[in-house]
Amino acid sequence: MSEHPFAQYVRILGKGKTGSRSLSFDEAALAMGMILRGEVEDVQLGAFLMLLRVKEESADELAGFVSAVRQHINTPTLPIDLDWASYAGKRRQQPWYLLSALTLARAGYRIVMHGAAGHTEGRIYSEQVLQLLGHSPCANWQEAESALTQHNFAFVPLRMFCPGLQHIIDLKSRFGLRSPVNTLTRLINPCGAPYSLQSIFHPAYADNHQAAALLLGQKNAAVFKGEAGEAERRPEADLRLHLIQDGKNSIEDWPRLVSGRQEKQEQLPFADLEAVWLGKSADKYGDLAVTGTLAIALRLLGKAADADSAQAQAMTLWHNRHG
Repeated sequence: MSEHPFAQYVRILGKGKTGSRSLSFDEAALAMGMILRGEVEDVQLGAFLMLLRVKEESADELAGFVSAVRQHINTPTLPIDLDWASYAGKRRQQPWYLLSALTLARAGYRIVMHGAAGHTEGRIYSEQVLQLLGHSPCANWQEAESALTQHNFAFVPLRMFCPGLQHIIDLKSRFGLRSPVNTLTRLINPCGAPYSLQSIFHPAYADNHQAAALLLGQKNAAVFKGEAGEAERRPEADLRLHLIQDGKNSIEDWPRLVSGRQEKQEQLPFADLEAVWLGKSADKYGDLAVTGTLAIALRLLGKAADADSAQAQAMTLWHNRHG
């Protein structure tokens, strides 16, 4: 029996401590292309993903995977400002980052948020909460264009524009572990926005995300460790912001916004988040999470030169969101 064409990529990753290596950009792109076209057997896919999980993805691998995804998906050219990846879900705090994104949209910035829901038990996801806030997930790119026209904001689920990747994310319940797809989805930027906002859960991934974004030609991007892995600033933690601006990478360290530590919320009722959004109630932590996240976006967008001016502008936008 002749060897399956995909076997070479499994062999590269699994040849042992001395024989294995990372995939090159081109190898990663070819491998992901085969996966997306359904040319890989299930047993090969499982072995490939878990070998990558143990090794951890390199910047070249991430960039190669994303390059193949971009060639595979068919997205229209939409005039947008900011790409916002949302794949982690929340379980300890409200999804305050959603209020940051909607505030930016009300200020005139056109945003496409993309994500996947339901892959980890006990978490709430952007898709679910946005629907309650009046922003239904877009079933196709025509709906996304309409949402952008009406609200400057559209949420596009991964299952809509790349169901093959959604299927792999859903395999987490079988593996018991996340796969590299949970990482590479944050870099897709399906509409080719000039600015991209990404969050990671493990700080060590930030350098790889920044390097992969540069390899993919992303001229402006921000990567940071967010609350629960979502693009939301943690007010009680110092922030290390990995920036790409005009194709040049840098790192900025921002001091925490408040001392102490916020307790885990046992429940996350939507009514509490909605009341803050509508201005019917106040939440000190929520205000800082919203404005802190806004500040990161404004710094990325080139509207502020440093952390202090970004935070000041963010507070103004937040306070004037209904004005």
